[in-house]
Amino acid sequence: MLMHNPPHPGEIIKELCLDPLGLSVTEAADALGVSRKTLSAILNGRAGISPEMAVRLSIAFDTSAESWLNQQSQYELWHAEQLRGQLQVRKLVAA
Repeated sequence: MLMHNPPHPGEIIKELCLDPLGLSVTEAADALGVSRKTLSAILNGRAGISPEMAVRLSIAFDTSAESWLNQQSQYELWHAEQLRGQLQVRKLVAA
């Protein structure tokens, strides 16, 4: 079952991972081994969580990579479902 309007994973990273630890974007990016620009794009919802980033986050915050990818997938699927009525698709059935 899909969550109603799930948050972007970047919001979760900021609110549940960075803020409690008092980490700046620069400090967190350095710890993750990515550029500040890359992490900032994720935190601001302009980029998604890639499988590699999911692994990086899982190592840094002692979480599972799957949980990060699941959050990204739920976010993307919810937004795609909002366009369902606009999609031009025919049902395919066996004759």
